[in-house]
Amino acid sequence: MMSFAVSNKQVWLLLASLLCAAGVWLYADRVLIPYQIAEGAAHNRPRGNFSDLYPQWMGARELLLHGRDPYSPEVTHEIQEGYYGRALDPNKPGDPKDQQAFAYPVYVVFCLAPTIRFPFETVRRGFFWGLLGLTLVTVWLWLGVLRCSVPLGTKLIFMVLTIGSLTVMQGLKLQQLTLLVAAMCAAGVALLVAGRPLAAGVVLALATIKPQLVLPLLLWLALWSLGDLRRRYRWVVSFLIVMTILCVASELLLPHWIVRFWHAAVAYRQYAKGIPVLEMILPTWWGRVLELLFAAMTALTCLRWFRHAENTAAFAACTCLAMVASVLLVPKVALYNQVLLLPAILLIVRDRRTIWHGSAIKRFMLVVVCVSLAWIWVASLVLAGLSFMVRAEVIEKGWMVPLVTLPQIPAAVTALLLLHYYRTTFAPSLGQPGVVECLG
Repeated sequence: MMSFAVSNKQVWLLLASLLCAAGVWLYADRVLIPYQIAEGAAHNRPRGNFSDLYPQWMGARELLLHGRDPYSPEVTHEIQEGYYGRALDPNKPGDPKDQQAFAYPVYVVFCLAPTIRFPFETVRRGFFWGLLGLTLVTVWLWLGVLRCSVPLGTKLIFMVLTIGSLTVMQGLKLQQLTLLVAAMCAAGVALLVAGRPLAAGVVLALATIKPQLVLPLLLWLALWSLGDLRRRYRWVVSFLIVMTILCVASELLLPHWIVRFWHAAVAYRQYAKGIPVLEMILPTWWGRVLELLFAAMTALTCLRWFRHAENTAAFAACTCLAMVASVLLVPKVALYNQVLLLPAILLIVRDRRTIWHGSAIKRFMLVVVCVSLAWIWVASLVLAGLSFMVRAEVIEKGWMVPLVTLPQIPAAVTALLLLHYYRTTFAPSLGQPGVVECLG
């Protein structure tokens, strides 16, 4: 149950969170973006609308209004003219390598269909505010899934810090559909917990517009369904029916779209140089070993608890692990993908006292996670403040400072979750408490 009373402590924490959020957004506007503009000008790099929504919107517009193949080189050429301001020239060494081609499943056009007759700037602004609202709702949904009992002031703090994170800030500025997928994942799981499996299947099917991000969650939920198939099969049937409708409708709209999507996805990984985060921060061989280790430990943890009901702590912990696996194993390092860490971070906040009273390695990993997250806000706030006192060309040299800890956050969160929850003994589902105190 939610309390509407706000204590003095919560007021101060809310003010501090607003200050941190302001620091991140000011850092982006006064340090990071000016640096990118100056760097682009120095190397003659084109700069257009820089909206990640544009390639998908343009592809949907050309397919639905003109019947053109959104994966074609001709449409890619036109997308580049809008995104970068001109088509890319492979003979110019300063040009970006990311082709910004349409690389989504065709059925993403059904989500964008209502917007294709509006000017893109109108669509862009609408998506910004829509994604902002959905992200706020996402925080609320995950707190419900984790069964956190928190006062209204604490919920507001979580929401402000989420909107004030570098990952969400970047996703909002780029109008990244990852924020939409994250909201769909939260809604799908929340619907399962609320006992509405048919609606959950529909939402989770729509979330596959970015299949690489939802695959670990879907694999976990498929395993969980096998734990009590007679009661849990409904969401699977709903999911498969909606996926069939989406795929058939896409085939009617663009024959052989699956092959074209596959080729586009392979090309995207090549020109975007997509590698998992562990292979970026470690030597490739060590990164792959750790990926296999984390994947195996996550699978074993899920196998231990897949029989537990959807309203239990075991289900919530395994769901968080699956979401973290999406960030850790996806073959692209993108800040906005870390929005999928949100439920795991909320779970760590909820269970922080139990973790702290565990082993020394758990305490160490908890400190690593907290320091890594706090560094981003503190460094952003300091640079934002200095930007009002120091010349732009000087302060822009420190643009990388707030980003230093970002790559290791997914690995640290994963390690902490596995250390704490792999050996945790969860009570049987009927013995679970209704809510858990999160923060007072």
